[in-house]
Amino acid sequence: MGYLLSQSDNSVNGTIENVALLGRKSHMEKIRDLGLQVSIFETKKHLRFKYCFADPADLRSSDFYPDVVVICVKTYSVPAVCEELKESGLLQERLKDAVFILLMNGMGNREAFDSLGLPDRQVLEGITIMGVRFSEDGVVELKGKGKTVVEEKIREDLRRFMAKRFLEKGFEIEFAQDFKEQQYSKLFANAVINPITALTRRENGIVLSAALKRTVQALIREAVAVAATEGIRREEKSVLEMVYSVAGKTAANTSSMLQDMLKGRNTEIDSINGYIIRQARKHNIDVPVNEAMYELVKSATSSDRLSAKKN
Repeated sequence: MGYLLSQSDNSVNGTIENVALLGRKSHMEKIRDLGLQVSIFETKKHLRFKYCFADPADLRSSDFYPDVVVICVKTYSVPAVCEELKESGLLQERLKDAVFILLMNGMGNREAFDSLGLPDRQVLEGITIMGVRFSEDGVVELKGKGKTVVEEKIREDLRRFMAKRFLEKGFEIEFAQDFKEQQYSKLFANAVINPITALTRRENGIVLSAALKRTVQALIREAVAVAATEGIRREEKSVLEMVYSVAGKTAANTSSMLQDMLKGRNTEIDSINGYIIRQARKHNIDVPVNEAMYELVKSATSSDRLSAKKN
């Protein structure tokens, strides 16, 4: 996103000034020292950013005043981000009029962000369908190119800005009136692809295996039933075709959940299959296959952590 939103006419001697990066200390230090290396299939780009922050306090002491803040953390990190924002004092200062875009997997992110008490006009949700691999600090590799979707209610000036930046770099962005529908479409795909790839330790193409057909169908059947309780009515067959299409187009990708599991990190299972389970319980719907996937991923993640500690 830092690359996609950067603009060449806002750089000085090739250093990007219109976008600031805020992230993990080791990642930011590498970018600050050597620049950000972005690999887009066969093309490599090297970007220098004037502003690279490892802490909100670094932003506060700078001369950078954001109009929009794109939050790309894992869903389980949203509460910690909210606490950092509260403690930093930035919400009363330079971020008091900023628009926040929650661009992440899963559902329930907006509700978690509501603890900040920001007005509705300042908080938007977005989804992006891109396969990205972080091979090392300072390096981002694009493995699958897809569309980014943001809620339609975004300010007109920000809409024009983001659309222009994406278009000039050859990427697709949409500001959707039916955002909830598209958000659920991504949830359907994630609820199938992420846990299956994480548990089998295989790339996305494993979802197309004939041996998994009944499991995939059951996951979708349960998710579609839950979606209907929120007014999202979809045909199981069309959802199945969509999920298979995504798995086919990203067959060589390593899902984010598999990447997290291989690195011994928390996964986003709580905001994906966990969300389906929570909604199902509200409406007394049985979702045994989603529950099984959830419990297996939780168990496997705990086992991986124990192994990492022993090693």
